[in-house]
Amino acid sequence: MKRLAAFLLCAALCLSLASCGNAKKDENSVNREADEAFLSAQMDFAASLFHLVAEEDGENVLISPLSVMIALAMTANGANGETLSEMEKTLGGELTLAELNEYLHTHVENLPSDKDYKLHLANSIWVKEGDFAPKNAFLQTNANYYGADVFSAPFDATTLAEINAWVSKHTDGMIPQALGQIPSDVLMYLINAVCFDAAWEDAYAAWDVREHDFTDIHGETDRVEMMFSDEKYYLCDENTTGFIKNYADGKYQFVALLPNEDMDFSEYTASLTGDKIRALLSSVSYTPVEAGLPKFEYEYEISLPEILADMGMGLAFTEGADFSRISEMPVCISDVLHKTFISVSEERTKAAAVTAVTTVPTSAQINPTPPKEVILDRPFVYMIVDGETKLPIFIGAVTNFN
Repeated sequence: MKRLAAFLLCAALCLSLASCGNAKKDENSVNREADEAFLSAQMDFAASLFHLVAEEDGENVLISPLSVMIALAMTANGANGETLSEMEKTLGGELTLAELNEYLHTHVENLPSDKDYKLHLANSIWVKEGDFAPKNAFLQTNANYYGADVFSAPFDATTLAEINAWVSKHTDGMIPQALGQIPSDVLMYLINAVCFDAAWEDAYAAWDVREHDFTDIHGETDRVEMMFSDEKYYLCDENTTGFIKNYADGKYQFVALLPNEDMDFSEYTASLTGDKIRALLSSVSYTPVEAGLPKFEYEYEISLPEILADMGMGLAFTEGADFSRISEMPVCISDVLHKTFISVSEERTKAAAVTAVTTVPTSAQINPTPPKEVILDRPFVYMIVDGETKLPIFIGAVTNFN
């Protein structure tokens, strides 16, 4: 099965693990509650990122738009001039970076976590000791809004092990290795990790699971373990049927989107704009659904610079990048690595993501109708969303079981 790894966004501005005079979080950071401008911008970013990733890979994919957004927002706090303008537009639409920091801070603080639905986020900045000196204001802003811990380290084999141990710890071991090596020219890593582990509100019993055919994206048939259930939240539009299944207490939700059988899957993923996803989620009806969800587990990994350049922030990856609010040394982003993991079973869903940005020097309505049927026995899109804002924590596509 194709590896799906968590989104690791790694900016090549690296901090070392020796004590670095870490910036302490200022508890007076400004909160800004989610409104239409923020919700729309976040969904647009998530939809665009998912579409371009799915277009590039075509097979099983999984991203955490929230992980990528936070890692890039931390990096953007060091940008200036046109580089900053491009990143602001890509990440927040019409929002300024200052506003985006406030919105994201509040959004993350409001995401619930409990024993039956754990959501854990962590951020860190790793700086190469002796070679690089980030500005205090840059570190302080990321401490204030993202709680980013700062480490100063020699960027040797020991540092590599320490970074991977940090990622493994903050993803409950689902992503044991974020980096395979640390290139000699890397100065800094900005890393976000997301860990999700939630029990279903109504778990599947043993007799709910039986073998069923799944027709993959190539037209071949696989026998899979399909979990059948009676659900109550149905959604549809001209191209989609789907359902929503709650996790414990309804704080998070699993959203399944099945394109019409006569629609090309790549055309379907390309059609999922932010507005369309929001319209689908807002049009949910309280309708009986006979649902089938296959058990699945996979990892995914992708490098994002080309995709992010296509989304409008290409300057950040070039010699012309302006990250003068990070340091006096000219730097640019050399890579944005994203790794994810997901496991969907009878009892629960476990998922994790890590995004590492690498920087280098510049050289519902009640509708009593007969049950609908949504059996996910061909390629489908799924999301794990915050039950309050409906913003996706993860978006993925299952296209095959090979």
